[in-house]
Amino acid sequence: MSIEDRLYPLRRLYEGAPQAIKSTIGLAYRHLPIGWRHGKNFGRFAKEAIESESWSKEAQIAYQTEAVKRSLRAAAECPYYQRRFLEHGVDPLQFEDLSELVKYPLLSKEDLIFHREAMLNQRIAASSRLYMSTGGSSGVPVGFYLHKGVSRAKEQAYLEAQWRRRGYQPGDPTAVIRGAVTSRVSDGSVCYYDASRNWLVLSSYHLNRERFPEYLRALNRFKPKHLHAYPSAALALAREMLERNAKLEFQFASILCGSEKLSPESQTFLETHFDAPVFHWYGHSERVVLASQGRRSNHLYFWPGYGYVEFGPPNETSHREIIGTSFHNDVMPLIRYRTGDYVKMPDELEGELPMTEVGDVVGREYEFLLSDQHRRVSLTAINMHDDLFEGLLAVQFFQASPGLVEFRFRPGLGWKPRRLDTIREGLKAKLGEDFEIKLVEVKEVQKTAAGKHCWLLSQLGTEVTG
Repeated sequence: MSIEDRLYPLRRLYEGAPQAIKSTIGLAYRHLPIGWRHGKNFGRFAKEAIESESWSKEAQIAYQTEAVKRSLRAAAECPYYQRRFLEHGVDPLQFEDLSELVKYPLLSKEDLIFHREAMLNQRIAASSRLYMSTGGSSGVPVGFYLHKGVSRAKEQAYLEAQWRRRGYQPGDPTAVIRGAVTSRVSDGSVCYYDASRNWLVLSSYHLNRERFPEYLRALNRFKPKHLHAYPSAALALAREMLERNAKLEFQFASILCGSEKLSPESQTFLETHFDAPVFHWYGHSERVVLASQGRRSNHLYFWPGYGYVEFGPPNETSHREIIGTSFHNDVMPLIRYRTGDYVKMPDELEGELPMTEVGDVVGREYEFLLSDQHRRVSLTAINMHDDLFEGLLAVQFFQASPGLVEFRFRPGLGWKPRRLDTIREGLKAKLGEDFEIKLVEVKEVQKTAAGKHCWLLSQLGTEVTG
């Protein structure tokens, strides 16, 4: 197992430590051999990612056939899949061709919620499991397990490989605005230095008109080579700079934007404003499939060695759902997982990379909560990756006035009411002290006209739009 996985449960203690301690520990950690930090599997995934950019069609098919076969056989050790495979008359031991995968049942987020423990590989020890959770962009909390020493090493290897397409090198000084809590109070520090990664971590929660000069000073002092940010945060920074005619005293080599939708218009705006290439990618916490832009093309290309992607039938807007089968997670393989995300197929393929190509991932618009100090907090930043929402079937935020947030939740069978205080404190830590949070239990959260879960209901209008 990697040191990274062993230390993962302690990350909040590290982030909350005084800067002197973070710098000392982080610098020592960064100087450890990369194989120690990320584990023995990191090197093979890094090599594989780079090589896969030039795989032939035959090489892709051969790799993916074997990888799907392994995932299916791992799934056959899980009680849930055993029952489902039997119901559908499929046998992983007989799987030989990718075309046969359509015979296997689809997996939904609800299946993951209700049958998670039955989806664990019974042949792998519990000590090899790393529990993760995501609130999800739809408001449906989902918990799942990754494979210690494998899943996070693979993710890091592929992220670094794709960022290299627009100039990133591991260890480059990077400014990060991606939901970190630098302070729980509205007038607290807007940043800290993470020496373990050579990152200047900037708060997503204090980026407003009043605090902007502090961001500009911190950036000009650190002079990062890259900006790694939620698209909404990068846009907020650029718009504030434009309004004030503020300038950076250095030049970004690239803007790395993930976890939210990035429209072509927004990408063009960021590239023009910062005079730097923007790199956008699609992924999700469950780590089933990963797609990213090319070196020149802004179309998205799915990494063939990361997972196997399929697309559902076109919906009423001609968009198709992303369906993925995970590779390399023998602890809890996800077979034909319906992500709930949709792609727009391109009118014409650009073909820069020999991979499955799509035009764009269709995501929700930027959504924000507004504090009584008129700070805008992106809901992407609130998405929890711990067990805060454990036992809940659906969550939803409602806001009718600045600073007052109603957190609506639908409990599941395993819900324990004593966890209300824990949830309130967890949300308060994310939102800050200029929010009042009211927790409301509901039988159903409000859905869209199409019957989909809705993450935010806001009556504040254009004041909080992206």
